[in-house]
Amino acid sequence: MSITPYELEIPSHFPAMPIPEDNPMSVEGVELGRKLFYDTRLSLDNSISCASCHNQTSGFSDNAQFSTGVNGATGNRQSMALVNLGWQSSFFWEGRAETLEEQILHPVRDPLEMNQTWEVTAEKLKQVEDYQNDFYQVFDVVNFDSTHISKAIAQFLRTLISSQSKYDVMYKFNNNLPLNTFEQELYAQITNEEWAGMDLFFSLTNGDCLHCHDGPLMQVQGLFSNNGLDETFTDIGRMIVTGNPNDKGKFKVPSLRNIEVSAPYMHDGRFSNLDEVINHYSFGVVESSTIDPMMEFSHQGGVQLDAQEHNLIKAFLKTFTDHEFLNNPDFKDPGAP
Repeated sequence: MSITPYELEIPSHFPAMPIPEDNPMSVEGVELGRKLFYDTRLSLDNSISCASCHNQTSGFSDNAQFSTGVNGATGNRQSMALVNLGWQSSFFWEGRAETLEEQILHPVRDPLEMNQTWEVTAEKLKQVEDYQNDFYQVFDVVNFDSTHISKAIAQFLRTLISSQSKYDVMYKFNNNLPLNTFEQELYAQITNEEWAGMDLFFSLTNGDCLHCHDGPLMQVQGLFSNNGLDETFTDIGRMIVTGNPNDKGKFKVPSLRNIEVSAPYMHDGRFSNLDEVINHYSFGVVESSTIDPMMEFSHQGGVQLDAQEHNLIKAFLKTFTDHEFLNNPDFKDPGAP
């Protein structure tokens, strides 16, 4: 059997995506990964799949504060949105996984999530003839295991590229990059409030958001930050991985893409809407020993946005919504009617 190389379309304003040499993408591999992403056999009681906690209409995140695993178990962190993962250099809120393939290994065996050994997972999938054929075609193996399963899912996840929002058009326009026909139509829909919100967002004296959220990916890669949520920490965040007290209370800076649909917010899902998030950065910032030095207005509780500025920032945050991404049929459950 032969496989077809997958031609990944990288947006013109994005950097090149690094693809691991030991997991080249193929059309068949991506489709196998999509089937696995939606397959409940990956969980102990066949009740949940990856998609259960990463819903496409929510930007591949979970609208519950904490996701529900098998047997009603609940996690203690908000489910991160899956978007533009091919450019990420760390995964999970504390960055405990360094590759996408490694990240995929965690939820299946986590007792609060799918709670199933990879050995059992592989045996369950081997009982399905279609999977036997798929893994043989994609990886040339009969006795496939967790390595092959995670590689297939990673191939699918690398296709989850969000790049067709109003923000992308604004970014390209400001950087003198040509707009295609679709982008020109979107440009005509951008409001004065959204442009003004963008100016505030990137201002060093108003929104002051650019230190953590910038560029086409709308995040600073590899950055972990204490953004002033607490003075003391029940969840020590990045310090779990590094053991460094200077990392206490620091969490991965997420992308803001599709932020309008991916509530609740922060690592513990404490904020239920965008207004609460903006109010935190305006008036609710709490200083602690590890607070990010880029939180330059922490001494006064935040950037002190007035009501008009608040609304303009909120309008700009909604420009990250990518309706093409949220409705892309290539990302949907292949078994759905």
